[in-house]
Amino acid sequence: MMETEVKLTKLASCAGCGAKMGAGTLAKMLEGFKTHTDPRLIVGYDKSDDASVFVLDEHTALIQTTDFFPPIVDDPYLYGKIAATNALSDVYAMGGEPKLALNILCAAEGMAEETIREVLRGGYDAAYEAGAIITGGHTIRGAEPIYGLAVSGFVHPEKVLTNSNAKPGDVLILTKPLGVGILTTGAKADMVEQEVMDRIYAQMATLNKAARDIMVQYEVHSCTDVTGFALMGHSYEMAQGSGCTIHIQVDKVPYHAEALELASMGLVPAGAYRNREYAQAGVAVRGKISRAMEDILYDPQTSGGLLFALPEQEAEACLEAGIPYAFAEQERWNRDPFDCLKDAMDWLREEIHQAQT
Repeated sequence: MMETEVKLTKLASCAGCGAKMGAGTLAKMLEGFKTHTDPRLIVGYDKSDDASVFVLDEHTALIQTTDFFPPIVDDPYLYGKIAATNALSDVYAMGGEPKLALNILCAAEGMAEETIREVLRGGYDAAYEAGAIITGGHTIRGAEPIYGLAVSGFVHPEKVLTNSNAKPGDVLILTKPLGVGILTTGAKADMVEQEVMDRIYAQMATLNKAARDIMVQYEVHSCTDVTGFALMGHSYEMAQGSGCTIHIQVDKVPYHAEALELASMGLVPAGAYRNREYAQAGVAVRGKISRAMEDILYDPQTSGGLLFALPEQEAEACLEAGIPYAFAEQERWNRDPFDCLKDAMDWLREEIHQAQT
C-alpha cells in the first residue's frame, strides 16, 4: 500500500455504499417523470433491479449499470479496486458478463496526482480480472472524492436474472457474510483490529464472478447483490417483486462476529437507519432478536455477495459444485474449504413462501 498525504476517508462525509440515498426517498423522487417505453427494454428502473436490460437480438441483451461512492478505505489502490468490483457486481447479479466500462471519478482537493493514479489503477485491475475493458470515462475536481464505473455487459435474453422471480419453496444462497458497514464505521474510530479489517478489505475486493459462473449453471429463479440497502432492504425488494414472503432464520445468517460486538455498542452507520426506515414496514419479527442483530440485517454492505433463489434440490447441486462464499471464513476456520463451504451454505438457507393475500 502506498502512503498518502491525506487520508481518503477523512475527505468524505460518508463511505462506500453507506452513502447510498435511501430507497424510499429515491422512489418518491422518480415519480411522475416522462419516459419512453420500448418492448425491448425488459428490465428498467421501475423494477428496482440492479441494472437495466435491453434486448438487442434473439441471442443478445445489453446490461447497463453504474455505481460509485466515496472512499471506504484510505489506501487509494484498494479504494479503486473495491469501487470497481462493486460496480461490476450488478452485471453478475443479472446473470451477465461485464464487457465494457467507463471511469467515473471526482478528485478532491488535497489528492495528489499519484493518489488519483492509484485509484484508477485499482479500478483497471478489477476490470481486467473481470474480463472487461475500461474504454474511457470522465474525471472532475470536487469537494469529496468519488470513484466508480458505468458498466455494460451482455446476457442471453432468456437467461436474464431479476430480483422479482423467486418462487414458493425456493431457498436462498448468500455468497458473502454481513457486517461490512458496521466494521468500516468502527475502523474510523480505531476500534477494529487491522487483521479483521484486512479480511474485510479482501472480501470487498473479491469479484462475484466465480459465484456467477457457477450460479448460472443451475435453475436460479431470482438474483440480486446485497449492497447499500442491506440484506433486509434487498430481500424486501425481492419479496415485493416476486409476490412472496421471505422467511429469514436469523441464526443461519452469516456475519462477521466482530460486527455484532460493535453493533451492541451502538456503533452503526447512518445508512442502517435509512434501511430500517425503508424496509421495516414490510418486516414481521417473530421471537426475540437483539437490536444489535437487527442492525446487522439492516447494515449497508459495500461490494456484498450475491443473493439468489433456486429450488432446494438445485441448491444442493450448486453447493456440490463449489459455489463460493466469503473465503476469509475458510481461513479463519482452518479446515478443509469444501467442508467450510457446506457449513456456511447451511447457514445461508432462507425459505421462501408465497405471500398471504
